[in-house]
Amino acid sequence: MTKPNSYIRFLKLVDVLNTKSSIRKLDSIEALLLNSIMIDDQAGRSILVGDLINLKLLGSQATLHKRVTNLRSLGYISLVAQSDARKKRVIPTKLSYKRLEFLSGCLERATKAFTSQT
Repeated sequence: MTKPNSYIRFLKLVDVLNTKSSIRKLDSIEALLLNSIMIDDQAGRSILVGDLINLKLLGSQATLHKRVTNLRSLGYISLVAQSDARKKRVIPTKLSYKRLEFLSGCLERATKAFTSQT
């Protein structure tokens, strides 16, 4: 038997709560893109669609463009045209912040349960 692990508990909480949610679960690429958007937003950096599409480690440009489109249609991001109409700024929506709060809550619950077991 292995020791209790707070990260495993976190993953289980996220999985259980995602199954109860009416919102479609994000695939791994969508989740990574949204994480990148939220990190940049938290740091006060603006991010453009082109920046996301150039994250080659996550997939091809076509794949990433489709995932950005999915995030927009699901309501996680909005796109705002810049002075150069070819460039669009990515803005996280209330739903993105709600997801971040949800994940933070799961992490807090997992670490609380872990510290109370040890």
